[in-house]
Amino acid sequence: MRQEAGGDFERLLAYLRDARGFDFTGYKRASLMRRVAQRRSELGIDNYQVYLDYLQVHADEFAILFNKILINVTEFFRDKETWDYVAENVLPGIVAKGGDIRIWSAGASSGEEAFSAAILFCQALGEEGFLERVKIYATDVDEQALGKARSGYSDKELASLDEGVKERFFERQGDKFVFRAALRRVMIFGRHDLTQDAPISRLDLLICRNTLIYFTAEMQGKVLARFHYALNDDGYLFLGRAEMLLTHGALFHPVNQKERIFTKVARLPLRERLVLIAQSGSLEATNHVARQLRVRELATEGIPNPQLIVDAQGILVGSNQPARDLFDIPLADIGRALKDLEISYRPVDLRTPIDRVIRDRRPTSMPAVELKRADGEPAFFDVQVAPLIDEDGALVGTAINFIDVSHQVKLRADLDGLRQELQSSKEELETTNEELQSTVEELETTNEELQSTNEELETLNEELQSTNAELESINIDLRVRTDEVDRLNTLLLAITGNIEVGAAVLDWRGRVQVWNERAADLWGVRSDEVVGSSFYDLDIGLPAAELRQLIDAGTGGEPRHGELVVVATTRKGRQIRCRVMAHTLGDGDHPTGVVLVMEELNA
Repeated sequence: MRQEAGGDFERLLAYLRDARGFDFTGYKRASLMRRVAQRRSELGIDNYQVYLDYLQVHADEFAILFNKILINVTEFFRDKETWDYVAENVLPGIVAKGGDIRIWSAGASSGEEAFSAAILFCQALGEEGFLERVKIYATDVDEQALGKARSGYSDKELASLDEGVKERFFERQGDKFVFRAALRRVMIFGRHDLTQDAPISRLDLLICRNTLIYFTAEMQGKVLARFHYALNDDGYLFLGRAEMLLTHGALFHPVNQKERIFTKVARLPLRERLVLIAQSGSLEATNHVARQLRVRELATEGIPNPQLIVDAQGILVGSNQPARDLFDIPLADIGRALKDLEISYRPVDLRTPIDRVIRDRRPTSMPAVELKRADGEPAFFDVQVAPLIDEDGALVGTAINFIDVSHQVKLRADLDGLRQELQSSKEELETTNEELQSTVEELETTNEELQSTNEELETLNEELQSTNAELESINIDLRVRTDEVDRLNTLLLAITGNIEVGAAVLDWRGRVQVWNERAADLWGVRSDEVVGSSFYDLDIGLPAAELRQLIDAGTGGEPRHGELVVVATTRKGRQIRCRVMAHTLGDGDHPTGVVLVMEELNA
């Protein structure tokens, strides 16, 4: 029964891979089965086959299942001591080496760790240096989590950040906080499957925290091999607290095992070997025999071309049958120094190219060397001299191969013109290929920039919509207030224009704001002549200086009402007794002006 369940579960995984492109076959089976079982239990489904049928009918179930499998639990600067270590010990080295800085947050979930890295590097470089040097890629297989990273975070989700950091790097949009648009353009969010997609390369820092734990050991090895390729030789790998690299010591070296910081092992060690050495004879003879045995072991036997093998001491240790037939080498010459043999200089000098190969540790060749066959017929051979390098890097000898190219020499004269044309075409193709490669890189860069620009435009569009809504609301408020002011002005004009006493409204500085018709009739100046002028500067028959104390008391907030009777001269030159009453405008300790009522008293 358990085997049947296992088979149904594997069919479910295959369907997820084929239908939606999510390959979970590299994930740990126990964790996967436990999470899928939780979802089955929520639906009341008791086996995987029925759940597979349910998936095929209900398309919206995919997103629910993926959220159940891909548990997105993260926060800004999770494990703060670890981030402090990165800031103090890893970041300075990356910054100091100069040039561009490339960072990849793999398995970024909703983006908190990618933004945490951005905050650290921005604080270290300053905003200008950050925008100029840093590029951050944040990837995950969960599109919903990536959508959250792009749309912003709630106030609660930013609780782990200091208030100063929050204010500097985030700005409010509605009920969300988003990373500042000016800094956001160096960050690219996109879908990426670590088990299938090619890695992002040339990285200085690769952050992959608590993601590998979901994979099997075999899949972890494949992912880590890709990480090794992706990092620069001096790059850093930043893992989560739950992850270890105990079985991958050949790929990464721990900088701090506790904080899970690793560097790339640039040169992988060669596998060790065991050498069998003869039991008898002196040490020198034993080493000599061992060297010769190792040279013969490395030599390719049974090839049809003539071949000579010379060890590092210049001893001819081997020659195959075609070589012995071509050069008439007796078996007695095997084991002798090459320099003592005629073959070393006739028919062609071999010592010079052998010395060059030993010095440069690189193959060399002599094309189309003319030799005589045993029957006296001329023949042409390409002489190829190659070093024999042991696993430990030691040079143990050289191999001299003679490749018969007689038939090719006869054709070369006719093919020279064609070869030149082909060479010219090859160079043109190489140039075209370089241009295409350059164009591809430019297009990739342009694509990244367009994606970043698109995200900025989306953010700007949302800001414009919000601003437009606010402007519409303000416009409505202004219309309401304008209507109210017009109504009040109409009412005020109706009131002041119809009362039988002179009235004037002064602001707190004593400037005339309102001057009714009765005041104009009394003193002989129109409203448009006095509005905006100081009451004390008016050329009228009312003694303003005598009223200053009364007016100042009203604008100073002392008594709210006061009056004074003065002798005044009307516009017709007639002296009258005038009662002036002052009424304070405004509330509390902050009056805004005073209303003067001027009334002629009968004798």
